[in-house]
Order: sequence, then structure tokens, then C-alpha cells
Amino acid sequence: MGIIYPVILPVPEKDQILSGREKVLYLSRHARKALAVSARKNGFVLTELVKDDQGAPKPFDGKCWSITHKDEYVGGVVSPARIGIDIEKIKSCSKSLFKKTASQKEWSLSDEEPDRLFFRYWTAKEAVIKANGTGIKDLLKCNVIKIMDKNRLVVGYMDNTWIVEHFFFNGHIASVVKNSKVIEWVF
Repeated sequence: MGIIYPVILPVPEKDQILSGREKVLYLSRHARKALAVSARKNGFVLTELVKDDQGAPKPFDGKCWSITHKDEYVGGVVSPARIGIDIEKIKSCSKSLFKKTASQKEWSLSDEEPDRLFFRYWTAKEAVIKANGTGIKDLLKCNVIKIMDKNRLVVGYMDNTWIVEHFFFNGHIASVVKNSKVIEWVF
């Protein structure tokens, strides 16, 4: 089985006001700090982190990695298997965004509060497409098949099923591909 350690770090208030390229570079560096903690907790040593032509992370020493960043939090995770992580702030969304994110069949799987369910679906699908090295263009190719409980669901994508685990904190949600691994969130 094995344990994966997704790591969430807060962005200091002084750095939340950055903008443009400076902000993107800072958030990426900060997310790599979370990645380094995840690697250390698993006993892995980070080497050079490289991305492919599409911007998808390439494995290092046979280890897969994924990062995510938002204004207030960043995250990173390292795993011996394909992995993806995403963070979002839970907020109200337009009905058109709901329609672009999931089918009516997917929405009918739960009567959970709509905005919370929206971000469960969004972050789960993002984590899965990151684990596959594809981009946001494939979001609608992912289908939520089953809601296991309030913190896990199953996503179908490219003839595979992916178990995704959620972590809720401070008005945010983080999702990580779980599959057969045990998840120990580090916050």
C-alpha cells in the first residue's frame, strides 16, 4: 500500500499582494518547498525538477510529482506512482461553470451544498488530469462515477478509475489522487 504526504503551506500575507510574473514565480517556488517536505517525509531526495513540452512534470528518479498554488495556499506531493494535486478556494460559481464542469448525471450523485460539491468535482478532476499529464482541456473527459463519502470520490478518465481524496481547510479544498495509497495530509 504505502503512504503519500500531500503538503499544504500558507502563503505569507506579505507575499499575497505580489502580482503578475513576480507572483507566479514566487508561488511556484513556494509550492516547491511543499514538494520538498513531501519528498523528505517519504525518504526521497529531490533532484532537478523538469517539465515536458506541455508543462507536465517529468518524473525524477522514478518518482512522480505535482504542485498547485493559489493566492493563499500552495501544495506539493511526491509519489512513486502517477500523482496530481489541486487547491481551490470554495466560493460561489455561475450556473454556466457548473454545466461546463460536470454532467447532469454527475450532479445527481449528491445533494451536497452546490458550491462545495462543485469544488470537490473541479479539484478531483484537476488532480486526475495532472496525474495523467494532460491539461484543463480534458476536464470534461473526466467523469465522477461515485461519491464514496464526504472526503473521497471516484473519477473515470481514459479507461481508468481514480480515487481522489479531499482535505477541507480554512474555506479551501485540496484534492489528491489517492488510489491504493494511504494519505497523510501535512498542513
